[in-house]
Amino acid sequence: MAHLETVVGEIAAEMSARAERGTVASYIPKLAGVPIDQFGIAVTTPDGAVILAGDATVPFSIQSISKVFTLTLALGQIGDELWKRVGKEPSGNPFNSIVQLEHEHGIPRNPFINAGAIAVADAMLSGHQPREALGSILRFIRFVSGDEGVSMDEDVARSEKETGFLNTALANYMRAFGVLQHPVDHVLGVYFHQCAIAMSCEQLALAGRYLAFSGRLSPGGPSVVSEERARRIAALMLTCGHYDGSGDFAFRVGLPGKSGVGGGILAIAPGKASIAVWSPGLDRHGNSVLGSLALEHLAKAMRWSVFAG
Repeated sequence: MAHLETVVGEIAAEMSARAERGTVASYIPKLAGVPIDQFGIAVTTPDGAVILAGDATVPFSIQSISKVFTLTLALGQIGDELWKRVGKEPSGNPFNSIVQLEHEHGIPRNPFINAGAIAVADAMLSGHQPREALGSILRFIRFVSGDEGVSMDEDVARSEKETGFLNTALANYMRAFGVLQHPVDHVLGVYFHQCAIAMSCEQLALAGRYLAFSGRLSPGGPSVVSEERARRIAALMLTCGHYDGSGDFAFRVGLPGKSGVGGGILAIAPGKASIAVWSPGLDRHGNSVLGSLALEHLAKAMRWSVFAG
């Protein structure tokens, strides 16, 4: 544990000193003003320890990281029926691309691109009103993080709605193909609000424990999902969690991960740790520059790659 604490501290110090940080997500006005000179990291281990460094307790907009949690909930509601409406393959295109939908009859490639997450939000509305679906998302994240303080940022949700024209187009396109079964404004209301959830690295690392520890919050602790489901969600994170930069992330880091344009990344070292990093500057794919680099260094130092011998 002392070695891990040292590694985490050294990574935070190195990242804080770096000048090249990418650019913030300016197309969402409320994210455009986030100071770029921030970096946080949190690591939680099987024994319950939580190691923090940098700005690990500062809340940020988790954005697409929320898709991991809504996928978990949707699979709990409708099971494998979900895969009739969304695929499991990497997209190879930008996260908000509409081109593939036309060629593939409205079926999104995977649940982590925007169209796929919108389809998942639609599945969560089965038998529920938008407010009920949002309540279930928030309750679940509060449960897995062990923190009732997790909340949605209404200003960010409003900002997303006011500028989310392409997401609206994606939703209408899928509705035209019958992939969405509920009113588009209801589905997008859920989607925009789930992306506006605010969490710190500490909260996010704790929330990811069930994916790191075979579906449980700790080895031998309360079960959240089956071991098989946790493994399959992690597999999708590895292959699809960083949009069209997923292959590069798997190559460099070798861990399942899910990024968000708020600058956060949730990463999983199966059986060893749940990790959250945050730095708001993004690369051209929409992934945190310093977050990706920090995870690369951590995986190498701890030999946590899923491909390690």
